[in-house]
Amino acid sequence: MSNQVDKEVIAQKLTEWRQSLRSGAADLKSDFYAKPNPKRLFRQHCKLVDSILQDAWRTLGLNSDCTLIAVGGYGRAELYPHSDIDLLILLAPASNTDQLHTSNLFNSKIETLIGLIWDMGLHVGHSVRTLEECIFEAQKDITVQTNMMESRFLAGEKLHYLDFLQAMQNTLNVAEFIEGKLKEQEARHAKYNDTAYNLEPNIKESPGGLRDLHIIGWLVQSARLNDNTKTSTGTWRTLVNHHFITTQESRKIRHHEKQLQLLRIHLHFLSGRREDKLLFDFQSELAAMLGFSNTLHKRASEQLMQSYYRSVKFVRLMNEILLKLLQQTLLNTPDKIVAINAHFESNNNFLEAKTANLLQQQPTAIFEAFLLLQQYPHLKGMGARLLRNLQRVKHLVNHDFRKDPRNKKYFIAILSQPYGVNHALRAMNRYGILGSYIPAFGKVIGQMQHDLFHVYTVDEHILNVLANLRRFSKPELKHEFPLCSQLFAAFDAPHLLYLSALFHDIAKGRGGDHSTLGTVDAFKFCKQHDIPEPDTLLVSWLVEAHLKMSATAQKSDLSDPDVIQAFAQTVQTKRRLDALYLLTVADIRGTSPLVWNAWKARLLENLYQATASALQDPSFHAKQIINNRIKEASDKLSRFGINERSYEQLWQAFGDSYFTRHESEEIAWQSRLLMPHLHTLKPIVRARLGPHGEGIQIMIYLKDRDDLFARICNFFDRMGYSIVEAKIYTTNHGYALDSFVILDNSGKSVSYRLLLELIETELTSKLDKNHILESPLQGRISRQVRHMPIPTQVVITQHNDNHKLDIVANDRPGLLASLAQQFLKHGIALHNAKINTLGNRAEDTFLISAKNNQQLTESDIKSLQLALTHEL
Repeated sequence: MSNQVDKEVIAQKLTEWRQSLRSGAADLKSDFYAKPNPKRLFRQHCKLVDSILQDAWRTLGLNSDCTLIAVGGYGRAELYPHSDIDLLILLAPASNTDQLHTSNLFNSKIETLIGLIWDMGLHVGHSVRTLEECIFEAQKDITVQTNMMESRFLAGEKLHYLDFLQAMQNTLNVAEFIEGKLKEQEARHAKYNDTAYNLEPNIKESPGGLRDLHIIGWLVQSARLNDNTKTSTGTWRTLVNHHFITTQESRKIRHHEKQLQLLRIHLHFLSGRREDKLLFDFQSELAAMLGFSNTLHKRASEQLMQSYYRSVKFVRLMNEILLKLLQQTLLNTPDKIVAINAHFESNNNFLEAKTANLLQQQPTAIFEAFLLLQQYPHLKGMGARLLRNLQRVKHLVNHDFRKDPRNKKYFIAILSQPYGVNHALRAMNRYGILGSYIPAFGKVIGQMQHDLFHVYTVDEHILNVLANLRRFSKPELKHEFPLCSQLFAAFDAPHLLYLSALFHDIAKGRGGDHSTLGTVDAFKFCKQHDIPEPDTLLVSWLVEAHLKMSATAQKSDLSDPDVIQAFAQTVQTKRRLDALYLLTVADIRGTSPLVWNAWKARLLENLYQATASALQDPSFHAKQIINNRIKEASDKLSRFGINERSYEQLWQAFGDSYFTRHESEEIAWQSRLLMPHLHTLKPIVRARLGPHGEGIQIMIYLKDRDDLFARICNFFDRMGYSIVEAKIYTTNHGYALDSFVILDNSGKSVSYRLLLELIETELTSKLDKNHILESPLQGRISRQVRHMPIPTQVVITQHNDNHKLDIVANDRPGLLASLAQQFLKHGIALHNAKINTLGNRAEDTFLISAKNNQQLTESDIKSLQLALTHEL
């Protein structure tokens, strides 16, 4: 080994290497933009990095001491602009160089090499191993084994590299490798909720992404079908040569692979980092670079994403077909055939057609296949041959197919099965059948939703809603939503719920009210499928009314008997109420993992129970409801040994309206706490956990004044808590009795006892008149809002003796506190507030008036609208 290299030489070389990388990277970028060709970029990028690493190797005098090997994506010669450089430094056989490996000089050179690579500006992932250590690590970890399978010789002793290749081949157990990679893919897909249709997908790792193509190459390489399978082109050529795919299929795979590679390369260049997630931040610019432009009905970014979804859909399909074929062929799995009926058989628990041209000759067998998968639970899915034939005949799902009574019966039968409905419809969508059979559904496949709370495409959301309905049917999951499980079990025709789920958002993106347009589609579909008229009317009504229950629960005061009576009149029957409640819970939970919470669950259940009672006894009037509340509250207080005389004066001060606005449990809690403080001079603040885990309830009682709501909003905003409900009430003797429900969205573990004490102490201090009213926080808006803002809406309408203010806006920290300050400036009295945050979208409803319950004038309304619109 040569002596230590002169530091000045290294410093000079490092400057040269940095300059070469900078100029080379600039050339790569300009060349790619001039002629976007992924393969050419990979080749040139690898050549650039190879030459610099080889020069560094020589400069340090490491020529024959060990071997430098490119592994992973770099070894595959698929190097993206900001990908890591994966390297293996293979040590010479230990028997020859024991002293060498332990020498300080050798270790120093290796450390210098790695340090230099980092100093050049490259991100390196490296390992230093003997051949024995490589074998040990490969046997222990399939990820390491896969990484080392994809290798290229860079520098050092070539014979050692050949020994390494042979050892990797000898170490590989094909059966174990295939099983391990399939499990790895299953886990990766599960990490992304088994969907490719997120609004910000990972191009590399999401289902249908580049990894789904890589795994095919790894399996082909593991079986040594061809020596030239380290590149994807070699993989597809090999699969054609071995008759796994046709030349046409190979061309389509290469086309969609290129689309994904182009996106990933552009994303790296745009972000200036190793960014594989198709973030909103880059979608518009990417769309423009790839030639998309805005149209009357679709943004360029939407067109880009639909193109992406088409690619991943095809990739995922070919991944499924090829993995099944390769698994069966490479493992030499003998056929184990069991007849199912005249058309189909089971082969190793996969469904196959008995004859190759069955689907071509009898297209009704397409739906029959999906039905059999439900009826025979041991079947693991369609076999590769059946899947491929299905793709070749899916064009037969056309107008004539839709008119055929046999196909109509099959489709309703699929929806009516006790098992496998969700899996069947997802498979039908994945294989391109569902959108052909229901053309309106086909139009929303891959369609984005720019509303800041749906995180899935329209078709994926619809199938999520259906999956949530199916969860209600499973006894083992009844602990999740006990009431939903109970109602679902009692519902006589679950397939009607599934139909309403399929059609509830099917008209999105057409312009107009999607509920109204979807109702027409649902009615027509039901009539065409001979659904009885009462059931047809139920499905149509559910589609039309699918937003009504959530809107009522989240925007209205559910303690007001008039609200319940009005909603009961809308619903009319218990069957409709049950169906709408089930659909609403499933719908909200299907929008995003972050939208559903215990507070929304409690609101919906309260509305359901109150409406069910109203429907059961239509003669039950508001006065009776209030009298019952008073009696229930008295009963609760008596359990604490409190007699009626103790709170008689307090309730007189509260006034009759108080009992219209508050539930019996709330009345009892507040009465018990306030009896000794009727004419208190100091603020009374009390906090408790919601009785059903739906957040924290806070009661505030003090002499009324104008700035209370602004102070309270400021306080909770600075604490990082979200107000979801506010009841603002003024007693007969001029005291404010305000109730708030707040949620902690941070997910942090807290001591609630200490938190409740903190709220009571600190909020009491903030309510002191002498404490200055702070300005609202000016928090940063999220990047989703920045790149996908929604139009602000400020609507003020007459509501009984007051006005209702509805606001839709981009959510941000400090929003509610800012609104409260505007109310204060414009002399607005607030009576009730329902704060509904859906992801990054705020939908808030306020019941307001002028001071002293005076009506707002037209001038007041216009002035407030202008101020709020400007603030938002």
